[in-house]
Amino acid sequence: MIIQNSLLEKTIDQALSGGADFAEVFIEDTYSSALGFIDQKPDELNFGKKKGAGIRLFYGTEIIYVSTSDLTEDGLLTAAATASQAIKGTSKTLKDPMKNLSYTPYSTCKLLPWDLQTAQKIEFLKRADKAARSMHSDITQVSGTVLEKVQKVQIANSLGLLAQEQRNYSRFVVSAIAERGGEKQSGMSKLGALRGSEFYDNLDVEAMAKEASRQALTMVDAAFAPAAECPVVLDNGFGGVIFHEACGHGLETTSVANGASVFCDKLGEKLAHECVTAVDDGTIENKWGSIGIDDEGMPTKKTVLIEKGVLKSYIVDQMGAKKTGYTPTGSGRRQDYTYAPASRMRNTYIAPGEDSLEQLLKKMDNGIYCKKMGGGSVNPGTGAYNFSVQEAYKVEGGEIKQPLKGASLIGTGIETLGRITAVGNNFELDCGMCGSVSGSIPTTVGQPAILISNITVGGRAQK
Repeated sequence: MIIQNSLLEKTIDQALSGGADFAEVFIEDTYSSALGFIDQKPDELNFGKKKGAGIRLFYGTEIIYVSTSDLTEDGLLTAAATASQAIKGTSKTLKDPMKNLSYTPYSTCKLLPWDLQTAQKIEFLKRADKAARSMHSDITQVSGTVLEKVQKVQIANSLGLLAQEQRNYSRFVVSAIAERGGEKQSGMSKLGALRGSEFYDNLDVEAMAKEASRQALTMVDAAFAPAAECPVVLDNGFGGVIFHEACGHGLETTSVANGASVFCDKLGEKLAHECVTAVDDGTIENKWGSIGIDDEGMPTKKTVLIEKGVLKSYIVDQMGAKKTGYTPTGSGRRQDYTYAPASRMRNTYIAPGEDSLEQLLKKMDNGIYCKKMGGGSVNPGTGAYNFSVQEAYKVEGGEIKQPLKGASLIGTGIETLGRITAVGNNFELDCGMCGSVSGSIPTTVGQPAILISNITVGGRAQK
C-alpha cells in the first residue's frame, strides 16, 4: 500500500466537490534502472525513482486530468481541488465504501533489481560481448543493455473500487555491427518479461549475442532488394509489429470513438481470410505486455479481436466505453501518473495456423521472405504503414535464395489484412515498447509466419 485508504477517500470526495460524474485516483511508486555496455566496457548506469498521483474526472464525456508529485495529504487534496474547479455543478461524495479488488496476477518475482550486484550485471554483458565477437572479426561493435523496473500502482475511484499491483519488468537487448569493405550492417536480439531479476538466470545471452552477429554478418554482403509488387512471407515474432501498428491502433477506442479509424462501424464484418484470428491478451503468464489489472483498476482479460476473419471486438477503456457503448476490455493503460489512461494494446498477436514455414514458402513460390522486421511509421487514422525489413531473402521456386538488404513493406493495415492467405504454425511473441496518447508502455507483438498474396516492397529500382 502506497497511500492509506482514508486519504484516498478524502481525495475522491474533494475531486467530486465540483459535481463530476466520476473521480479516480491513480498512485504510482516506480524504481527503474538501465545498465549499458558498449565495446567491452560499461557505458552508462541510470537509475531513478518516480512517485506521484494522477486525478481524473469525468463530466459526461469530458475528461479533467491533474497530476502531482506531492503525495502528502495537502498535495493530494490541492490537486483534487484544482481538478474539481474545472467543473461547475452540484457537489457529490463517494457513494460506496471502497472494497479491495480481487484479481489474478500474471507475474512472478523472486529477485528485485537491487538484489543483483552491478558487477554481476556487468559480467553478464561481458559474456554477450565476447560471444558476439566470436562469430567473426568483422564484428566491429557490440552493445548491450540490462533494463529493470518495479512499478507499484494503487487505484481508487468513486464507484468504490480499490486495487493495487506490483509489476516487475526485466529486459535484455544486445546489438552488433558488422563492417566489411566500407559497408556496415547491424543486427539485434532482445527478450523481456513481466518477471523479477531472476529472468536473467536462465537467459542464454551467448545465443542471443550470436544471433545479433549472425544478422549483421548476413546482411553486410546482401544484395539490395528490388522495388516490386509481389507476395511476401512475413516470419514470426516481431513480424507481428505490422498488425500491431497498422491494425491494432485502429481497433483502440481512442481512435474508434472519435471516428478516426478505418475500422469504425465494422463489427461483425468479414475483413480477412478465415485463417486469420487476432487476439489482444493481457493474461499470458510473465509476458512483457501482461498486467493483472489495467491502469483504471480493471482486471485484464483475453480479447478476441478478429475470429476467422470476422471483426469481433475493439480494445476498450472506460471512457471509450462511455462514448461507444462497448464493454471495457481491461485495456486502459498509461506510461506513468503524468498521463491519463487510454485504450491500449497488451500482448497482441495473430493466432497460429496449420502450415509450416516451408509449406508457406512453397505456396508463395516466388517472392520475398522477410525473416526479421525493423522499425517504421504508421498513420493511425488510415492504417497506412512503411516498415523496414531487417533481414530478407529472395525466394525462387519455394526455396530461400540470396539475402536482400534495404527492403521495406508499404501498405495499409486493412488492405494487408485482407491479403493474408495462409498462416503458419511457428508461433512466437516478441517484446517492444508502444507509444501513443498515454505515453510509452510495454507491449508484446507476435504471430506465426504468414503469407501475404501481394504487397508493395520498397527497394532499389532495377535497371
